[in-house]
Amino acid sequence: MRQGISAQTIMNDYAASTGLCDSSKEPRRYLWTDAFAVCNYLELYVKTGEQSFLQLALKLVAQVHLTLGQHRKGSLHSGWISGLKGEQAAQHPTQGGLRIGKQLDERQAGEPVDEALEWNRDGQYFHYLTKWMHALNRLSRVTGKSRYNQWALELAKVAHAAFTYMPVGGVAKRMYWKMSVDLSRPLVPSMGQHDPLDGLITYWQLQATAQDFATSPSALSLDTEIAELLVMCAGQNWASDDPLGIGGLLSDACKLVQMIAAYKLDETVLLESLLRNIQSSLESFTRHDSLNHPAEYRLAFRELGLAIGLHAIHRMQNKIAQQSEDFARARQLLAALDKLSSFCRLQQAIEDFWLEADYQSVKSWRDHHDINSVMLATSLAPDGYLQL
Repeated sequence: MRQGISAQTIMNDYAASTGLCDSSKEPRRYLWTDAFAVCNYLELYVKTGEQSFLQLALKLVAQVHLTLGQHRKGSLHSGWISGLKGEQAAQHPTQGGLRIGKQLDERQAGEPVDEALEWNRDGQYFHYLTKWMHALNRLSRVTGKSRYNQWALELAKVAHAAFTYMPVGGVAKRMYWKMSVDLSRPLVPSMGQHDPLDGLITYWQLQATAQDFATSPSALSLDTEIAELLVMCAGQNWASDDPLGIGGLLSDACKLVQMIAAYKLDETVLLESLLRNIQSSLESFTRHDSLNHPAEYRLAFRELGLAIGLHAIHRMQNKIAQQSEDFARARQLLAALDKLSSFCRLQQAIEDFWLEADYQSVKSWRDHHDINSVMLATSLAPDGYLQL
């Protein structure tokens, strides 16, 4: 089945089915999925040289901002979430953050929490916003235009200010997991396990890119935000048995390797810690043997998140081997990655499983078709997402 499905085929179908290239359809935008989709279109553009893929990436960014940067139709509010108007809003489309794009409106103030329903309610997730920052950053890198990274920096500033808080009697800030659409109140006050780490590495990425553009405003420096997240991340154990979470750790480690090599970022200690946590996470995941469960009991997008991350292992090995002089403990890092490489077989198994038409017909695939298909495309062509 592998030869019949390609990232290009999947992404052409996605453009058609979600209203990206068909103006007669109401756009169906969802921030997480669209962030991966932008990276996929950029990868297809880089690989083929076809301008149509770059145009799809640009059009998707514009459509996400117009749709998810504004209040949803039928809500109590209208216009841009930022409160900006006209040309000013268009010039700063991320200054109010971006909605998730869930099917239901957010829970209103004073409305009791229904934990099951909350998963389908709108709002803002920090880890979705960092994915969009990454997509905008990649767009700046591919096009050579600074404004996309500037939009990512503006998003980072507003998101950090809204999602972080100092708990009563605390010594370090914490983060809310989910905020209201207008970022005025937490909807889920607990903290996502990897949100501080994801934020830290993404902020470093944006800041590094800003150094390459002379036009980046100094007011968008993330020095303060980075310092706060460094405190939040100190001494944390990032180990997880969730495949999507493990894939995220691998992707974060891959970014970190590239920034150490390119920008002399002095974070080898963090990288070593990450690789140890990834090792224990993968050992725990394989013990659960969930990849042998029937398709209807599996969530493809979570497994495909792991497959995407597993693609990063050989890329990290190659980068460190090629630029060993830039890594304080290159030999130890390569030894850790060699241990992780034994898990790379899982990437092929996950992709081959979800490429099967029979497994794409089960309810668990159909219920999450957009995110499943786009992340499958990312796993088939991962450099648009993994390479900085």
